[in-house]
Parts: sequence; structure tokens; C-alpha cells
Amino acid sequence: MREIMVEGCSPLPWATERDTRLSIMGMSLMPDPAYLMTMADGTIKQINPSTGTRVWTVPGRGSRPLTPPRRPDPRPVSDTDWTHGCAFCSARYLETPPEKARVVREGDQWRIIEHVPAEQLFDTVAEFRVVPNLFEIVSYDYWHENYGYELPRQLAEYKSEYLSTDQGRRHICAVQSAKLRQAGKSVEEIAAMGQDRLLAQADGFFGGGHDVVIARRHWVDGAATTADLAASGTLTPDEHEQYIKLTLHAMAGLYDANRYTRYVAVFQNWLKPAGASYDHLHKQLVAIDEHGANADQVAYRIRENPNFFNECGVNYALYHNLVVAENESAVAIAGFGHRYPTVEIFSKSAQIYPWLHTDAEVRGMSDIIHAVHAATGAEVPSNEEWHSAPVDVDVPMPWRINIKWRLSTVAGFEGDTKIYINTMSPQGIRHVVVQRLHELRASGRIADMAIGDECSGVPNPLRYHTYEV
Repeated sequence: MREIMVEGCSPLPWATERDTRLSIMGMSLMPDPAYLMTMADGTIKQINPSTGTRVWTVPGRGSRPLTPPRRPDPRPVSDTDWTHGCAFCSARYLETPPEKARVVREGDQWRIIEHVPAEQLFDTVAEFRVVPNLFEIVSYDYWHENYGYELPRQLAEYKSEYLSTDQGRRHICAVQSAKLRQAGKSVEEIAAMGQDRLLAQADGFFGGGHDVVIARRHWVDGAATTADLAASGTLTPDEHEQYIKLTLHAMAGLYDANRYTRYVAVFQNWLKPAGASYDHLHKQLVAIDEHGANADQVAYRIRENPNFFNECGVNYALYHNLVVAENESAVAIAGFGHRYPTVEIFSKSAQIYPWLHTDAEVRGMSDIIHAVHAATGAEVPSNEEWHSAPVDVDVPMPWRINIKWRLSTVAGFEGDTKIYINTMSPQGIRHVVVQRLHELRASGRIADMAIGDECSGVPNPLRYHTYEV
């Protein structure tokens, strides 16, 4: 058996002569590439079309129910827990760096307020807020030392206004002192620095490239114990839309603030086993000066086949009965070739930059994301990974989001072979999520959408390749 290339896709190690691309009367017929192959014993071998990652699902585990790790024994939620449970809670605004923006609710209306002064932080209730990360992955100093980056005029003016008041200066000094203490500085060393030196190091709080989008609730309304955490899926569809919109607002802001940014990575780590510092709902955004390996791999594949994400993603899922949910703006599939059980969500929009999507397109994506989180459950550790086109690529890519369930630990076999054991098959993922979505829709907890076999079944639903780069 010789290795062959299926056009637009990676070499497939178990492909045969019959898998060559056919052309009949000018019409291209794409054969069934072996991204999914079931062996005689039931082992399901998978290849990820984008990354080439190889995954096996072994017999007897492909349709098992979600089994989240056991959490510590819960205790009753106290009166102070509601607002003081962690540094992200609503009574502790002054423990985070200066706020970039917040979403407030006034009746049925929502609005974004930018650059809230220290004196006004508690004048309104932030349903969601954007603050700089206290410990940046890519720091302000990185941009300053490597590129000569300085605060742009608008942010320099914001910093000057914030520091023009006693409360603003006290806030900055307190946060900077807390950061230095956690970095190992003694109280005496910090005191010796004085206010001027502390304030001089504050540029990263105003023009840094690592933001956090924080939800108001730590626990669900009416929580009986500390196990009743507020997660993406416990929000209402309207609340989740605002959460996504503020994240897009922050994403656009990071691109606008720093001309050297080539890509903004957006992700959500839910619960400590998935990498979260706090079990409080939040997303993170990190501006970087590279595309990242994933975007570069995807660009290569799209140059070979502009319709890659339809042919090797959504269409392939459709033909293998892996479509989970769909609405006018988005479609979700059970992913294949992932290290962890994964649901992939694709925007159908022709617009490749998510912050430029219409309100209807954002709402459609938000509803599907929210529904998948609700189906997953707040007890399951998960990562939500956003993928979109870097601002300087020469090919269009769709906005897409992977929601990964962190149900297993990568071990020696995976490290040795680079073949990953995924405890759930794509078919098992679809079964679990579709069943749960029907229950959630019937109870009114998610937005209306087509589920499972109700989905349209129309090939090539993604329109990203019509975008003019």
C-alpha cells in the first residue's frame, strides 16, 4: 500500500489506489478520506484534517457518559461568598488592574461602558468586565523592549486621567504591590520603592496585551452549596450573547492598540483541571507577534484547497452523521482527531473577522456555543478555544470555536507515539450532546435551533471562502 495525497488534505497513511481524486466531465468527486476508520475490533482511528493529529478511541469507551473528576466536598454558600468568593467577584473590583470596559444591564437594555474611573467602579454592576491580566503571558515589557512599543495617545490619556485622582493612584499602587508580593518581593522592599516608582511601572495595566473578560456571578443564583458554580451554560442565552460581544470588543481593542499584533488568541479555561486559576467564569485574550502553528497549518491547507473547511470539516461530518446543531449563522459538529472529546462550532458568515460579524451572526454563534456548554454541564472541566484569521494572512479562514472536555490525562503512550487515546468517539460525543440538547430545548434553557437529524444537511454551508482578502 503506497501513501497518496488527497487534494487539499494531508497524506493518509492507510489510503489506497482507489482513493485518488476523480474528475468526470469537469466535475470533481472527492473520495472519502480516512479521517475516521473503524477497525475490525471496533477501535476508531482518527486524523485531524487541520493538524494531522492522530487519535484512537478504543472499544468499550466510545459512548460512555461524561464522568467529570470528583470535586472537593461542597459547603454552604455564605453571605460573603456571593461577592467575595475570589478576586474576580463583584465586591473586589479594586483587586484587579484598571478596568478597560464593562457591560451593564438597565432593564432589558445592555450597554458597554469604557474606562471606568476608580471612583465609579461600584456605581454600576458589571455583568461582564474586561481587565488586564495581572500576570501576562506576553507582557507590556515584551512589546516595549522588542518593538519600541509605547502607549498610543488614547491609552496614554486614559492612564493620565486615572492617575489624576487619589483613589486612582491608590488603586494602582495596591495592585502593583500585590503583584510584586506574589513575585517574591518583601513588604519592606515594596515600601522602599515609593509611590512614584510603583506608578512608573503601571503602563502594562493600561496598554498591555493580555486581557481577562470576567462574568459577574461566581455561583448560580440561589446556589445552595459551593458546588453550584456559574458557568457558560448556566447563563441565559441573552447573557451569553453579551459575554461574547464584550469578548469581541476586547479582541478588536487589542488589535487596534498595538500595530505589532499579528494574532489575538482567545480561550476559556473552565475549572482548575482545565488550567483555570479561579473557578469563576472568565475568558482570556492574548496578543502575540506570531500566527501560531495552528493558523500557519490551516493557511497551508486553504492555499491548496480554498473549500477546505467545508470539504474536510462540516461536509465530512455531515456524511458521517456527526452534525450536532445548526442555526442560520452557525453549525456544530462532533470533532474528530482531537486529543480530548471536542465539539467544533463554525460561523457560516462570509466575514472572517469575528468582531466585524453582524449582530445576528454573533447571536447565532453565541447561541450554539452556549447550548454546547449547557449540554456539557458545569461540572466538566473544559477549554474553549477560538480560531480566526490573523490580520495579515493572505487566505480567508472561518471563525470557529472548539469546546474540549478535559476528561483524561495525556500519559506515556501518547508522549512516546504521538497517538492520543480519546476516551469518547465522535459518534459518542454526538449522541451525548444531541440527547442533552433536546432536553435543554424542551425546558427552554437554550435558544431555538435545529438539533441532530433536524439539521439541514446542505453541504458547503460555510461562506468564508467568498471573502476578499
